[in-house]
Amino acid sequence: MRWLARTHDGSRLILDGRPPARDIYRQARHSAALGRAGAVRRAAIALLLFGLAEHAALAQQASQVPRVGVLSPYAASASSFQDDFKRGLTDLGYVERTTVVYESRFADGRTDQLPALAADLVRLKVAVIVTTTASAVRAAMQATTAIPIVIGGVDDAVEQGFVASLANPGGNVTGTSWLNVELSGKRLEILKQALPGLSRVAVLREAVGAGATARAVVTAAQALGMQVSILEVRAPSELDDAFSEMGRIGAGALSVLESPMITTEASRIAYLSLLHRIPAIFPDRRFLEGGGLMSYGPSLPRMYRRAATYVDRILKGAKPAELPVEQPTVFGLVVNQRAARLLGLSLSETILVRADEVID
Repeated sequence: MRWLARTHDGSRLILDGRPPARDIYRQARHSAALGRAGAVRRAAIALLLFGLAEHAALAQQASQVPRVGVLSPYAASASSFQDDFKRGLTDLGYVERTTVVYESRFADGRTDQLPALAADLVRLKVAVIVTTTASAVRAAMQATTAIPIVIGGVDDAVEQGFVASLANPGGNVTGTSWLNVELSGKRLEILKQALPGLSRVAVLREAVGAGATARAVVTAAQALGMQVSILEVRAPSELDDAFSEMGRIGAGALSVLESPMITTEASRIAYLSLLHRIPAIFPDRRFLEGGGLMSYGPSLPRMYRRAATYVDRILKGAKPAELPVEQPTVFGLVVNQRAARLLGLSLSETILVRADEVID
C-alpha cells in the first residue's frame, strides 16, 4: 500500500508499506532545508563569479588607460607646469583616471633628484614622459631611449644636443624650445632702455645652467657698452651672498636666468631684489608676483599646454622622431610699476609704451 504524506510547506512524499512516522516528517523538513541552502549557495557563487568577471573587466580597462609621466624639476607649488599641461590634455578631451592616468614626480628645485625620479617613471613603464628645463630633459634621456620624451620648454634643444634638428628631431625626444641665448641678450637691451644710465649689470644663474647662455649675455653686454658680472649659485642658501656681492661690485641692475632652483626660489629672489634695491628683469611673469620689476619671454603656461598636443599625438601612434620641435613666436614684456615705485624709479616712456602689460 502506498501512502501520501505532505510536509509543513506542502511538499508531497509518496511512501510505501506503512504510514509515515514523525521522523519521516523531520526528514522531509531537512530535505527541503537542504534544497533552500543549495539555492542560496548557487546564488552566492553566481554573484561571486559575476563580481570576479566585473573586476577582471575593470582591471583590463584600467590596463588600457595610458599612463603619462610628469617629471617636474620644480616644487608642486612653485610652477604651473603640471597644471597647465594637464589643462592642455583636458582641452583635448582627456579625463583624468578615465582616459589618462598621471604619474607625477617633483624635484622641488633640486636637480640632483631628477635622475632617480626619471628612473622611477621608467620602472612604471609610462607611455610618455613630459618634462621641462635642460636638467630634467637630460635626466629623462639618461633614463630611457625607448619611452617618448616631450619637452614642455627648454633653452635651445639643438645646441644642447637633445634633438638632431628642429625639423627632424630623431631619437625619442621632441617638444618645444626657445632660443634663450637670444632672449638673454634682449633682456639686457630692455634694461638699458629702461635705465639709460646703466653701466654695470649682474647676471644671476644656477651653476648647472647652460654655459651658452652665459656667454651670450657677456657678448650682448659688450655690444651695449655695459660691464657684466655673472654670479653663480648652487643652492638657495647662497642667494643672500650673491645679492650682497651685487651691492659690493656696484651692479645697477640684475638679469635672472631661468633654472629649476631659480624658479623655485622666484618669490625670494624678487624680494631680495627689492630689499637690495636692484632693478631686475626676469624670464617669466611669475617672478613679478613677488615684486620683480620686469619680465620678458614666451608664455610658459602656453608652452606647457602646447606640450599636451605632442603627448596626444604620441598616444595616438605618432613617433617623436617625426614630430618637429616648435619654437614660440610671441614674447611678452611685463612691467611692474608698483615695484618701480618701491625702488624709487621712474621708468622711461619708451619701455612703458613697449610693454605688453603694465602692473600698476
